[in-house]
Amino acid sequence: MEKRESKNFIEQIIEKDLADGKFPNGIITRFPPEPNGYLHIGHAKSIVLNFGLTQKYKGKTNLRFDDTNPDTESIEFVESIKRDIRWLGYDWEDREYFTSDYFGKLYEFAKDLIKRDLAYVDDSTPDEILAGKGTVEVPGTNSPFRERSVEENLRLFEGMKNGEFAEGSKVLRAKIDMSQPNMHMRDPVIYRIKRMAHHRTGNEWNIYPMYDFAHGQSDSIEEITHSLCTLEFENHRPLYNWLIEQLGIYPSRQIEFARLNLNYTVMSKRKLAQLVENGVVESWSDPRMPTISGMRNRGYTAAAIRNFCDRVGIAKRDNVIDMSLLEFCVREDLNKVSLRRMAVLDPVKLIIENYPEDQHENLLAENNPEDETAGERKITFGRELYIEREDFMEDPPKKFFRMAPGRFVRLKHAYILECSGFKKDDNGELIEVHARYFPESKSGSDTSGIKAKGTLHWVNAADAMEAKVNMYDRLFKVAEPLADKKVDFLDLVNEDSLNVVEGVKVEPALAEAGSKDHFQFMRKGYFVRDKNAASDELVFNMTVGLRDSWAKKGGK
Repeated sequence: MEKRESKNFIEQIIEKDLADGKFPNGIITRFPPEPNGYLHIGHAKSIVLNFGLTQKYKGKTNLRFDDTNPDTESIEFVESIKRDIRWLGYDWEDREYFTSDYFGKLYEFAKDLIKRDLAYVDDSTPDEILAGKGTVEVPGTNSPFRERSVEENLRLFEGMKNGEFAEGSKVLRAKIDMSQPNMHMRDPVIYRIKRMAHHRTGNEWNIYPMYDFAHGQSDSIEEITHSLCTLEFENHRPLYNWLIEQLGIYPSRQIEFARLNLNYTVMSKRKLAQLVENGVVESWSDPRMPTISGMRNRGYTAAAIRNFCDRVGIAKRDNVIDMSLLEFCVREDLNKVSLRRMAVLDPVKLIIENYPEDQHENLLAENNPEDETAGERKITFGRELYIEREDFMEDPPKKFFRMAPGRFVRLKHAYILECSGFKKDDNGELIEVHARYFPESKSGSDTSGIKAKGTLHWVNAADAMEAKVNMYDRLFKVAEPLADKKVDFLDLVNEDSLNVVEGVKVEPALAEAGSKDHFQFMRKGYFVRDKNAASDELVFNMTVGLRDSWAKKGGK
């Protein structure tokens, strides 16, 4: 029996609309970010959804910047958003718009509402407006300015536009019904005075539309067929529809879906900005941040993020996704594309006593066993090597299959060794491990008959390069840092979220690493070269471990 493809509820709506012949020219969606910060993984879900739907149903997706609040918006954020969308693999072609493109049209829409006595200028203070809204149980009360004449409202609104009044002294409100059960329908503010330059329009405007007013009308201007929003806008939908109906414009349809919430981090741009402003992280692009640019700097791939968004799916109810699912998707993709390299993060000298001091040989090592086209590389082998300090124990337990006196172990791509001794300094610190090698045990042609249960990575001391590695962990110590409103989320930051490891020894091939190359450091994890480091420095960022080490440490 042929397996039927499961459709999410938005796809079901679209397919019914298309079957009913509603959109003969195809569907149009939009991704409408506010340029007041960098995009995060939650935005990635919306990007994948909007562009994915129009790819599937042969439609178009517009990129529209919701730039109605000049307080926090900038060109820097605009450019970062475009860069992130392109990196994820999507193209809006020539359909790049800004809500500010429509300021003139939105102003005329507002005047149209005033002319039909559906909007009025209110001189009340923000506190008075809030108090007048009432509560869910108690209806609101009409503003004392609600019955101003159409002529007076037109004159005052024009004065607001012309800069005749102080910021905060007046607003324009829609005239709906102060007894509506939906609080958003109790005469919402649709325009406010802001005496501030805009990053695109300069000082042309002294008033700016509220998002609830600009949203639907901008959708309508662009003839968006399906306006996809997260669930927090569900209660705003009646206002969205009311404004479109009263203005008699193109009937765009708003549909809500569950936002992406990820544990051990925060998804509020305001909270993310606090992390930056308080110096908890270096920038919006810090690899510990859940921003798309931060994940890119950490080595996450666009394919892994797209796959993650697909796996999470589209639902109607909010839930929290475990970070381990995202990391699984990253590992799954990196395993296929990463070059294998050897790096020793906590090196200790290994001396092979029966290997000639002046001898060196080239060995062959595969670049990626998952990719036959990746080929092989040469690595050098000699008498003195570096191994991980944790790979030696003086008095090990029975199931320790690494280096210990009298035990056998294989060096990756090389020979089997028998540990013959070790040396410590006056403080009891291990400084050398000694071993004997078996020439007939060479990888690929082993005739020694010796069974070695463990395999270690290593680096030849003669040509090892020194590097620095940034090891990352969860940004917060608790799964839901915003759950307890009495606790400042900044107090829950994991002080061990970044551990800088210096003196790392790596094989020479890593000196040629580019910032877009992905590597698996054997037995350690996946890494990428830090593009922000000096060109003469070897600095690597840890992308993700080889397995979910957080669970082992008790993460829940």
